[in-house]
Amino acid sequence: MICPFKNNMETPEAGGLKRNIFMNCRIEKKCLDSLIKRLLYRMRPTGLSLLFFRYNCMNLKETIVHESLKRFSLNGFLSTSIQDILSAANTSKGGFYNHFSSKEDLFFQALDDARKIWREKNLYGLDKIEDPIEKIIKLLENYKNRYLLDAEKFPGGCIFIMLAVELGDARPHLSREVQKGFKGLKAMLKRLLDNGQPSAVTYKGIHTDMITEIIFNGMLGASVNYSVDKSPEALDKSINALIDYLDNLKNNFFT
Repeated sequence: MICPFKNNMETPEAGGLKRNIFMNCRIEKKCLDSLIKRLLYRMRPTGLSLLFFRYNCMNLKETIVHESLKRFSLNGFLSTSIQDILSAANTSKGGFYNHFSSKEDLFFQALDDARKIWREKNLYGLDKIEDPIEKIIKLLENYKNRYLLDAEKFPGGCIFIMLAVELGDARPHLSREVQKGFKGLKAMLKRLLDNGQPSAVTYKGIHTDMITEIIFNGMLGASVNYSVDKSPEALDKSINALIDYLDNLKNNFFT
């Protein structure tokens, strides 16, 4: 985390603090509260206002993005107003525009956060698995248990599907940004199935292009169904059917 206090180093009232505290811009969040208390005790009133402003704004941006992701997953980007976001984040227009130049600016930053969350949730543990089919099975399990069932971050289900459906014709330039993620997922599935082989790989005579489409569309279908009925049981059946399909392929693999 970037240290927000670096520019206050030369404040005379902060002379009791060691300089190296401020020079280290990679401080842990758990240290912020104690650091702030020490600063507030030593700094003059004008300094206090600036410090509180910087600290609160740093957290406010994260809150706005977090609340936006929730509402985009539930209602879509177009149907979520800036006022909806302000109310959810408990802030004002001034607080919003201090961090984002427009609603579209927020969209791109929220989309970037959504991609990071997707990677953290879905790629968890894959690096410890050697077998390519087992990697995809782990991905599917993560997709169900760690991603789709995470009602805190995305209560409406997969945010990328919601945005792709909503923005297709209305905001094609935004839709293209969302589509990049789907293309990336397809490429990753294909790469895992090919397992670095220079020639075409088949499983039971089925080329990896076809298997990639089956897995990819199965994941999207499971996500769409879950966003509609919110049934964990139905989601289990959908994902388990894909896992069974992969297990069958693995047991009958040849090149």
